[in-house]
Amino acid sequence: MGGALADEGGEEGEERAGASGQGVSLLAELFHAFEEDGRDPAKAARAAERLGSPRVRTLHLDLASPEVIRSAARELEGERVDLLVNNAGGIRPRHAVTDEGFELTFATNHLGTFAFTGLMLDRMLAVPGSRVVTVSSIGHRRGTVNFADLHFERGYDYQKAYFQSKLANLLFSYELHRRLTEAGAETISLAAHPGNARTEFGRDMSPFVRLMMRPVMRPVTWWLMHDPQVGALAAVRAAVDPSARGGEFYGPPGRAQFTGHPERIASSPASYDADAQRRLWAESERLTGVVFDYQGRSPRSS
Repeated sequence: MGGALADEGGEEGEERAGASGQGVSLLAELFHAFEEDGRDPAKAARAAERLGSPRVRTLHLDLASPEVIRSAARELEGERVDLLVNNAGGIRPRHAVTDEGFELTFATNHLGTFAFTGLMLDRMLAVPGSRVVTVSSIGHRRGTVNFADLHFERGYDYQKAYFQSKLANLLFSYELHRRLTEAGAETISLAAHPGNARTEFGRDMSPFVRLMMRPVMRPVTWWLMHDPQVGALAAVRAAVDPSARGGEFYGPPGRAQFTGHPERIASSPASYDADAQRRLWAESERLTGVVFDYQGRSPRSS
């Protein structure tokens, strides 16, 4: 799920107001630790230990289920949210649909993110400097949004479905930034991509891909993949870098953008298509029933 760093509201929240700020501060300290000591994991680990353990709370969130999304948002009602990181994502080798008939990759990676952000926004607008960070992928560069067949009813290709959803993440992030700016909101929207991180993300892929993802292949794939701790830095930087501004995109630099510590980078030309951003937004509202409100009130359902 996307991580929400939050505190309780009301009088009790006043007593614990540092919890949310502590969480953001922790992320910032970890970011700087990895930036300075990223080539020495032991140093970075010791830096993390010095920061202590903030209070952690979890909740169930299935981004493919509108009912669960609304339930999770209700569970956080009245809480202060400084930061929302939309990090959930997946890729489906075979075509599958939600109960609503939405293609599962698109539903999880984009529609669920769109809906949950809209339902959480009223908790963030009252917090100066709050941020929404949406995690995309280098694969967005190969993506197109097929408005005539968003759910691949005419033939499924798992790579095209994934790349479409990751391009949708950026179209959403940039359009959200534009709308927040026009509304005069102090909340900002940014995006990030982790590069190629050596994780379990490819566990449902081909045997060759699974082999390449294994740590034992590091001597061969060092240039192609980096460790998860480095991959996480792009989202962390977008979340806490004081110089970051809304509408920006962070990820590994260079021509391939596979590995490396994050910098402010440009995304694909297609991701800046204002017409596509607005069209996807309207379609996302129609499919999810979530209409964003930028005045600090709970969003209404269409």
